Amino acid sequence: MTLPFSDTPPENPYYKGRGAQLNPKNRFLEQEYAQEHPEGIDEWWQADVPTQIFEEHAKTLVNKVDSPDVGMWYSMNPYQGCEHGCIYCYARNTHQYWGFSAGLDFERKIVVKHNAPELLKKFLNNKNWVPKPLSLAGNTDCYQPIERKMWLTRQLLEVAWDYRQPVGIITKNALVLRDKYILQKMAEHQLVCVYVSLTTLQEDLRQKMEPRTTTGAQRLKIIRDLSELGIPVGVMTAPIIPGLNDHEIPRLLEQASENGARFAGYTVVRLNDAVKIIFQDWLYKNFPDRADKVWHHVESLHGGQVNDSEFGRRMRGDGNLADIIRQQFRLQTKRLGLNQEKFEFNTSLFQRPNSQLKLF
Repeated sequence: MTLPFSDTPPENPYYKGRGAQLNPKNRFLEQEYAQEHPEGIDEWWQADVPTQIFEEHAKTLVNKVDSPDVGMWYSMNPYQGCEHGCIYCYARNTHQYWGFSAGLDFERKIVVKHNAPELLKKFLNNKNWVPKPLSLAGNTDCYQPIERKMWLTRQLLEVAWDYRQPVGIITKNALVLRDKYILQKMAEHQLVCVYVSLTTLQEDLRQKMEPRTTTGAQRLKIIRDLSELGIPVGVMTAPIIPGLNDHEIPRLLEQASENGARFAGYTVVRLNDAVKIIFQDWLYKNFPDRADKVWHHVESLHGGQVNDSEFGRRMRGDGNLADIIRQQFRLQTKRLGLNQEKFEFNTSLFQRPNSQLKLF
């Protein structure tokens, strides 16, 4: 039998194809086996393991969003954890609620809510539901690789269409094009808007920072293809990480606009809870020549810390560097004609299929 690892650990283990290189401690568990430093930890040097799927019979799907600065009222996530492995992802911390680590576990232990479509129907059938847009994802990407097998996002869209329920989507995966025809039908009635996350067009940076995602060039194709079908498309240049991708703001917005994006948004990076440990380890392993500079830049965005929890300020940052990023973004969006219109979801068409109320 061939073991999936060598006899001796490498001095500096690095899992290619993964963002996080550690499994930091889960703050909700008193006793666990964690890897916060690779030195001297038994067997953490073994080769990366395949993605594991954990089936969850969830009780609820739709969550009310109480944060006033994220631009959504309600969100639904058919998956928890994300194979994309984006190193900066704030959703990593939520994986701790499931008993996993925010590090490697987040990327290779995916919780699948198989009953998500039924839960959405149950939610929409509630007589107290007053139609408002639902955000598909918001925590993890609804079109991450596992969707190719599970089809849960597609089923949720079909339910939303049956009920004429407005849906907002944000993704960085070309798999969204698989569902372009149902999205087109929804777009004809102002029931959908798609945002494509475009963080960098530097392929070497993407491979390290977002290792299992669609390339930047392919994301521009997503914008172009959806736009040509009449589907409202926006671009999220998020997060902006000074010293890594902040200089790309003009090019990212220009390319997105040329390919049909009508709206644009951004956030600056913030490293809360375990993401701080994971990102710092990744940064110094991948960019030792400028890691100190990037780290201090991130601190300058948040008053000397790498995270800020203050609503309204945490997403945009504060201070001189945050002002420069804000001014650059505004200048470019105005120059390119982005955000000149405001998309309004149509909630007036909402209906409950097979409802007895239709008889009256």
